[in-house]
Amino acid sequence: MELANETMTLKVIGHIHTDFPTKFGIPRQSGLVDSLRGEIIFTPEYRTPEAVRGLEQFSHIWLVWQFSGVVRDSWSPTVRPPRLGGNTRVGVFATRSPFRPNPLGLSSVRLEGIEYRPQQGPVLLVRGADLMDGTPIYDIKPYLPYVDSHPDAAEGFTAQAQQHHLKVECSPALWAQVPPESHAAVEGVLASDPRPSYQNDPTRVYGMEFGALEVRFSVEGETLTVREIRPR
Repeated sequence: MELANETMTLKVIGHIHTDFPTKFGIPRQSGLVDSLRGEIIFTPEYRTPEAVRGLEQFSHIWLVWQFSGVVRDSWSPTVRPPRLGGNTRVGVFATRSPFRPNPLGLSSVRLEGIEYRPQQGPVLLVRGADLMDGTPIYDIKPYLPYVDSHPDAAEGFTAQAQQHHLKVECSPALWAQVPPESHAAVEGVLASDPRPSYQNDPTRVYGMEFGALEVRFSVEGETLTVREIRPR
């Protein structure tokens, strides 16, 4: 049997815009913080309403995207997942690490609606994305519960590192600096513990950029304390 061409060119069909200008703070998986909002704006070639006809009937969609913030010329057959403490090596294809032969990611997000704008065409309004602002999108597909959902699926080694939630403490004066429409998203990200999994220094103050703000915090035990919120 003749093999197909081993190379292909992928076209960027759009970019997602989120409140994360850097990688720090982005949830480890899509859907963990449903209150996070984003917009997918198509590149000019794909700004045609016909391309999204019928998509509004689906509540969730799959996004195929590029790990644009960590592009490398090489890859490694094994990686050290942060959720395993950064010390245990496993095969790259057993993880969702960005350091892959093809730096592609896959996310399932909630489709809140499609907004039609004169200059940008159809814009997809999504929630629960785990992507950095400006991430290139290569493809969009509808999420089909009857084939995409597997409640009895084995979790592999990730069962050892279940997502935990922190108690977030923040003074009313600091919260007042966060726009009301962003409160739930900021608190959800902080409660999901945005620190690298192997860092556990209660004296360290971390800085997370979110939208137009920088949120500075520390963590001791299961409590995250917001120290400062300021414009960035």
